[in-house]
Amino acid sequence: MTETALPYFENHVFICGNRRPDNHPRGSCAAKGSEKLRDYMKARAKELGIPSTRINAAGCLDRCEHGPTLVIYPRGTWYRAPDNAAIDRILTEDLIGGHIVTEFLLPPPRPE
Repeated sequence: MTETALPYFENHVFICGNRRPDNHPRGSCAAKGSEKLRDYMKARAKELGIPSTRINAAGCLDRCEHGPTLVIYPRGTWYRAPDNAAIDRILTEDLIGGHIVTEFLLPPPRPE
């Protein structure tokens, strides 16, 4: 008999908390306010009663030049979140409404 583990959360949001040195050419999400945005997102998700969703800080997501950045799994949707208004739209339109907020999508990664 094979057992399948059910996911603990339907959605898992990781918000970059990377801090690079000041004046780094790629910038850093922490210097752009990602920690406060994460705290805001956690509080708003709770206020809105979004079920089965976990919002966490992450180490470097390697997209700081677009930051603050976040990714929602399991779908793998990558966003930039410049302010609380963007966070509100991502929460209501994506996590509640199920629609990608194209205005805040990150561009595809650069080929290496």
